Amino acid sequence: MADESRVAWVDYAKGFCIIMVVMMHSTLGVEKAAGAEGWMHYIVAFAKPFRMPDFFMISGLFLARLIDRDWRTYLDKKVVHFAYFYVLWLTIQFAFKAPGIAADGGMEAVAREFAMSFIEPFGTIWFIYLLPIFFVVAKASRGVPWWVMWLVGAVLEAAHIQTGWTIIDEFAARFVYFYSGYVFAPEIFKLAAAAIRNGWAAAGFLVAWAIVNAAGVFSGISEMPGVSLLLGLAGAVAVVTFASLLSKADWMVPLRYCGRNSIVIYLAFFAFMAGSRAVMFRLGVIDDLGAISLIVTAAGVIGPLLLFWAVRNTPLRFLFERPAWARLRAPARQHMVPAE
Repeated sequence: MADESRVAWVDYAKGFCIIMVVMMHSTLGVEKAAGAEGWMHYIVAFAKPFRMPDFFMISGLFLARLIDRDWRTYLDKKVVHFAYFYVLWLTIQFAFKAPGIAADGGMEAVAREFAMSFIEPFGTIWFIYLLPIFFVVAKASRGVPWWVMWLVGAVLEAAHIQTGWTIIDEFAARFVYFYSGYVFAPEIFKLAAAAIRNGWAAAGFLVAWAIVNAAGVFSGISEMPGVSLLLGLAGAVAVVTFASLLSKADWMVPLRYCGRNSIVIYLAFFAFMAGSRAVMFRLGVIDDLGAISLIVTAAGVIGPLLLFWAVRNTPLRFLFERPAWARLRAPARQHMVPAE
């Protein structure tokens, strides 16, 4: 039964985006291993302009509810919370990678790489490293007019900064979308409501957007300064519209469930993705790279949910629930705090 306190279209949007993220990593990993591209490559390319912009926009959507809290409460919920899961899953991911690193550079290289992971995010979990930085910047800049912050974010995105440092580059590329979710939240909710009321008009917009987005991607102009920002914002609006239409009928409940547990999937998909990819290539029963990518994507989405179900009532639930000790202030009732 759905949690009535949650907004259905938001869960659908998050579910759609997390599947797109897993699909991207799965497809590119399969293609790298095979040294060739499959048909899933085109779906991944189509989603690139909006995949992460919408994820960050949704992350900022409910910020207004908390941003005026005292710093201690705010940091606990928006920094320490994500820091706990980053350190935990960094350690888990690193355990998988450490043997290979040690084989190439010895234990000194392992120690160096692990230490660097607190400066340069490791593996696939850079999102939960960057998100707390966005939260802190948003609160610290409360005295700055919102339009100034938004314009700064837009300029940074359009600049396509490439320093080689993930946090600097991704901050510049993504902050405008996070901040848009925060400052334009009322308008975004109105847009979702309008899409639900006017289904045919919303569907027409989605068709037009898909054509424009595909044209931008496959003509090679989607990465141009300014164009990437426009496609990112348009894509975020399209995902909100699409998610709103899905929520109207609410017949894709599994997708909504993925959205409710998007962080669970994000934290653990790497293991199921890598494992299923290795199995598929070892078995060699399927030659089509697109089909292999699709199967690996499914494993990357379903596997973490199965793990979550398996551990949620056991001592291992700390994998996806923050324990009371990992808080700046002890709650009135000692309990675990879910990843989302």
